[in-house]
Amino acid sequence: MTIGFIGLGIMGKPMAKNLLKAGHSIVCYDVNAANVADVVAAGAKTGKSAADVASQVPLVITMLPNSPHVKSVVMG
Repeated sequence: MTIGFIGLGIMGKPMAKNLLKAGHSIVCYDVNAANVADVVAAGAKTGKSAADVASQVPLVITMLPNSPHVKSVVMG
């Protein structure tokens, strides 16, 4: 299964990498390009934006700091 993953911080980056290790394909996005590059180096693909990630996958996981961040991603 291909999974979208938005939010690659302290919790999200290791979670995305564990999904890769479990055999899932990941399309990821984060505002921190270094975190995206780290997950891409582990085998993920990168999305241009949160909306781009969502357009490519049937399932999206967000690992974001708080409600305003989640609302911003979900609502556009």
